[in-house]
Amino acid sequence: MTEGTTAEGFRRNSGNPGPRGWREAAQAALYGPGGFYRRPEGPAGHFRTSVHASPLFARAVARLLCRVDAALGRPPVLDFVDMGAGRGELAAGVLAALPADVAARARAYAVEVADRPAGLDGRITWLSDMPDAVTGLLFANEWLDNVPVDVVEVDSAGVPRLVLVAQDGCERLGEPVSGAPADWLARWWPLPAEEGLRAEIGLPRDRAWASAVDRVVRGLAVAVDYAHTVDARPPFGTLTGFREGRETAPVPDGSSDITAHVALDACAAAAGTPSGTASAPSCAAQTLPRTAQGMRETARELPGARLLTQRAALRALDITGARPPLALASTDPPAYVRALASAGEAAELTAPGGLGDFGWLLQPVGIPDPLEPDLLEPDLLEQDPREPGPRDAPRP
Repeated sequence: MTEGTTAEGFRRNSGNPGPRGWREAAQAALYGPGGFYRRPEGPAGHFRTSVHASPLFARAVARLLCRVDAALGRPPVLDFVDMGAGRGELAAGVLAALPADVAARARAYAVEVADRPAGLDGRITWLSDMPDAVTGLLFANEWLDNVPVDVVEVDSAGVPRLVLVAQDGCERLGEPVSGAPADWLARWWPLPAEEGLRAEIGLPRDRAWASAVDRVVRGLAVAVDYAHTVDARPPFGTLTGFREGRETAPVPDGSSDITAHVALDACAAAAGTPSGTASAPSCAAQTLPRTAQGMRETARELPGARLLTQRAALRALDITGARPPLALASTDPPAYVRALASAGEAAELTAPGGLGDFGWLLQPVGIPDPLEPDLLEPDLLEQDPREPGPRDAPRP
């Protein structure tokens, strides 16, 4: 590990600036020289996502890509974009799980700030930014939670103020929130005038998601993250850190992940407004009809976006966690053991109180919702907002 990838090296490279907003501080700590997401061990060295928990997740995403392919009429080139790709594990797993006829037409992109890892499947194109045009599936697994956001706290006078943070994690209150951030706060995370209440201003995430959807010419954009909705925001926010498989205090020194739950309902609405800045109706309902403009000069009609839990999404993609029939143990013991292990992995991916409670935001573009006929469980983001929930399953 080089000096620039240690916490001490990061502090030297960043000049140890004074207190600043959490958005600026986290941006430097995560993505600046020597930042957390540029470290050689990668995210899997500190935590595991659904991608790391089981190959079943990549197989489910491959199955979703096949549904998108069918809805597109099986185009000559089928794009798969893995946003926040880590070390390319999901893109590689999806390619490996595709049927041969689909794999022959698939063009995979991994979008990540870190350098391309050695030994990655040569069919995967490694990018530092999204492709300009996507016909297929853009999949953002735990990308938006690492788009840095500012944190606000209500002061003794009942006024929301920007929280400033030093590189050692010490905080103090700054100026009152104003302008577009204040408008977002009022619409999407209204705070009572009670001292100490906190919120994370998700406007940068709204804009990032709107930009991602805008790159999809035809197909589907999916964001997967731990999330909350406007009717159940956590009263003290969700900002936290993760390092070496453990949750830690968020300290913007480059030594740990800095993450916060995502207001996916606001992201869904932002894809339907110019540059992701205007408000839209609440996403408490399953579907949100709207017109999207994003970064384009002219608006285009989009099918409605939809929010559901990972549990419901994976069940619609045939990942259920059902145990194999006991009779199989007698007729084919090795197959029974394999099926039992697979059921255990599926159960982890869909577990209430864990990975199963993650939110999936689906935005079709020019095609029907590929999961619509299969959705059986209207359990939109049902996790108790008072519980912080796991960042992911800890690293073994």
